[in-house]
Amino acid sequence: MKPRDAARRWAEVWRRSWETLDVEPIVALYREDALLSTAPFREPFKGRGGVRSYVTRVFGEEEEPKVQIGIPVVDGDSAAIPWWAAFGEEGHDVTLAGISLLRFDARGLVAEQWDSWNVTDGLLDPPESWGPFGSG
Repeated sequence: MKPRDAARRWAEVWRRSWETLDVEPIVALYREDALLSTAPFREPFKGRGGVRSYVTRVFGEEEEPKVQIGIPVVDGDSAAIPWWAAFGEEGHDVTLAGISLLRFDARGLVAEQWDSWNVTDGLLDPPESWGPFGSG
């Protein structure tokens, strides 16, 4: 699979599955030996089991997510994909704005993912100048 197609698939599956809190379609995007780093100072999650564990835990803390995923920027086998999510979490509302840096294998599965994000209180929409958003 071409990296551009893999990145678009990743973006659409994450958007749809995050909003419905559906773990397994996300897990299927990753290689068996994938590494998922969700924050610079946390130990990475390893393999599909690690991805499943992480996504199951965080989805269990979230309520009614509203998610926007940006148009992937692809170079070689890698992509940078911006995202924005607003949801209830453990009794209060939060908004996350972040980016995922991904490396895909020849089959279009995620070999490595590194995320960086910021969080603030409240359910916020992205400003009009923030993006890009769309189908790519």
